[in-house]
Amino acid sequence: MAIAFSVAGIARLMLSIMIIAALGYMLGRVTIKGVSLGTAGVFIVALLFGALFPDFLKDALTMKAGEEVVSYASNALKIIENLGLILFVTSVGFIAGPNFFANFKKNFKSYILLGLVIIIAGGLSAIGCIYAGRAIEGVATTEHSEELTAMIVGLLSGSLTSTPAFSAAKETVNSAYEAAVTVGHGIAYLFGVVGVVLFVQLMPKFTRANMDEERAKITAVANEKKEYKGKLIELDGFGIAAFALAAVLGLLLGGVKIAKFFTLGTTGGTLIVSLIIGYIAHVGPISLTPKESTLKVFREVGLMLFLIGAGIAGGISFVAYFDIMYFVYGVVMTIVPMIVGYVFARYVLKLSLLNNLGSITGGMTSTPALGTLINVAGTEDVASAYAATYPIALIAVVLVSQFLIILF
Repeated sequence: MAIAFSVAGIARLMLSIMIIAALGYMLGRVTIKGVSLGTAGVFIVALLFGALFPDFLKDALTMKAGEEVVSYASNALKIIENLGLILFVTSVGFIAGPNFFANFKKNFKSYILLGLVIIIAGGLSAIGCIYAGRAIEGVATTEHSEELTAMIVGLLSGSLTSTPAFSAAKETVNSAYEAAVTVGHGIAYLFGVVGVVLFVQLMPKFTRANMDEERAKITAVANEKKEYKGKLIELDGFGIAAFALAAVLGLLLGGVKIAKFFTLGTTGGTLIVSLIIGYIAHVGPISLTPKESTLKVFREVGLMLFLIGAGIAGGISFVAYFDIMYFVYGVVMTIVPMIVGYVFARYVLKLSLLNNLGSITGGMTSTPALGTLINVAGTEDVASAYAATYPIALIAVVLVSQFLIILF
């Protein structure tokens, strides 16, 4: 087997990433009435890149076996996406770790309820879309009905930007309809990212919130981190070794299969491990905490790589399979859970604004929105609310996706 990966092909991939990053951050800086895309601008540019130049990377990243030529562009993009996810989520875990357990102890019932409410609202929205689709399309056969359900469940996973739900749906659905799940995920992913990013910026403006007061509320939770009396020994000057250790342990945990279908995945595993290590902070005199500056850089670079990998792949499928009605269904399945979750958190659970929005990003399993919210809030303490709600939502959305396929 002759490998056709060339220096030029890899260079083309790197060039693409840098161009998208440069243009994306420029787009993200454009502000209209105080609202901007921020790092999500990278996602929009990546999406356009994939839509306009679908063969640019396919042609460069191929492998030949005799006369057969196979493109490995999708694999390369998945590697970039997962690398970004590891960097971002591990950083968030370390940042949230010191305050996480105090915050979770104080509000754990609220986080569990809110995570469940958001995902149940998404599931009910999906059921409504299934019935609407059957009525509009005049579904008359069981086969067509199963395909529509597979499409809607794919849309749900894309609306919530949930890779675990997407994977679980593909494993649960009839193999003949796996493509429908993939198409649905790709169509809904765009608004799933942008919708939540805009929501966390608009709500403070709509409510005319005093951000200084809101920051004070969310930072009021006591820091339970225990200080070590003595000089800590760092494994390296930046804390990269400690970061890598947490990432490795997180990936191992994320790969453990629970029951038949469910795994914590890259996000869940690395988040849990980094939260724990971030809280422990050290073992004896050995520091396990990376430098704050390292975490901030890794968080931003990770988010950028994640959005580029997901955006290019999403742009290719978005154009190839776009259907306006399915796009509308995806919008509904993004907006309804957000609104229901926000109202429930504000009026029933009585959460403060930033705690509310942080929980919404976790309940919607929205990595990009958390990055935006940290900038909007002006404090990284919102990451604790995201980290507390995310695992509940992660498990719930996987189960809901499977139930929809089985029941409908």
